Amino acid sequence: MNDPAKNPIAVVTGASRGAGRGIAIALGARGATVYVTGRTARTGDSALEGSIAETAEEVTAAGGKGIAVQVDHADDAQVRELFAQIGAAHGRLDILVNNVALVHEQLTHPGPFWEKSIELAGILDVGLRSQYIASYYAAPLLIASGRGLIAFTSSFGSVCYMHGAAYGAQKAGVDKFAADMAVDFREHNVAALAIWMGPLLTFRMREQARLNPEQYAGFAAVAETPEYTGRLIAGLYDDPKLMERSGQTVIGAELGQEYGLRDEGDKQPPSYREMLGAPRIPHPAIVR
Repeated sequence: MNDPAKNPIAVVTGASRGAGRGIAIALGARGATVYVTGRTARTGDSALEGSIAETAEEVTAAGGKGIAVQVDHADDAQVRELFAQIGAAHGRLDILVNNVALVHEQLTHPGPFWEKSIELAGILDVGLRSQYIASYYAAPLLIASGRGLIAFTSSFGSVCYMHGAAYGAQKAGVDKFAADMAVDFREHNVAALAIWMGPLLTFRMREQARLNPEQYAGFAAVAETPEYTGRLIAGLYDDPKLMERSGQTVIGAELGQEYGLRDEGDKQPPSYREMLGAPRIPHPAIVR
């Protein structure tokens, strides 16, 4: 069996494109076997760019082993089967990155929530509930590993108004998942954290910057690559003091400064703490 310290077994949910894709590739560069999940199996299956097959290939090219598994995270049975497959193949799981979320096309449109599609509430199903279910089925495998990490991708929208009520509730919810799951995992050497990402330089954003350089030049100069968050997650997993951080919500840019990790082009992404807010600190009380 592979040494988890050298070749961890990881799952990145919602990794067809965007943040999940970059995180999966970065974990591949760390030497991980990465199970890449999402609904878009192959290029052309969606109007959007990217697929789990492409991401898995890029994970392998980066130095890891990418395994694409088509999963609709709205279907609990498919999620259960994913972790059953991992258990049968490896008997353990070292890293779970809960990233999948249903992002409606109207999310960033102006206007109050009641003037937008009610389907924006879908992020509370695939994005909040789905991450609880993935954590539920991953838990026994993480415990079996003897040392594990659940990372929730989150944002400043957890504490400030960003994209409306549903988005904010989802981000606040996963931050609370990290805090409360950490309590349950404490005796099992499994850490749970939420990471606030800054503006992301995804494929779609790179294209916008290329087509509208004057409008996006400033944004592109400070935005984080999705791979940067993956490198931060790898840094957390390798940190001997990981369990001391369990339950926290951390700002990715600040964690990068602490770890001495810079982004593409030797860039140090800025923290937006002063502009957008600070993570909530959970109260230490535990009521069972």
